[in-house]
Amino acid sequence: MAITVKDVEHVARLAHLEFEEEEKLGFTEKLGAVIGYIEQLKEVDVDGVEPTNHALDIKNVFREDVSEPSMDREKILQNAPAKRSGCFEVPRMVD
Repeated sequence: MAITVKDVEHVARLAHLEFEEEEKLGFTEKLGAVIGYIEQLKEVDVDGVEPTNHALDIKNVFREDVSEPSMDREKILQNAPAKRSGCFEVPRMVD
């Protein structure tokens, strides 16, 4: 399938884009190269090749969601510059 300047103009019109004549010729050449590469890929024999969705072997890296006791609140707040009602006290950020 060859890409023509008319094809580029048609797609540009659909996308509401305007191009100079020189740009249209450039896009025609580049899109033609992409289509040519796709045509090359169609010639590759992939019989017996398992389809994949990722090039690397991916494993689930999530750990089990296990409830554990948290740290002692007083120990956490022992070096806090300011604390109130068992929480860190911070300056007001919103007026």
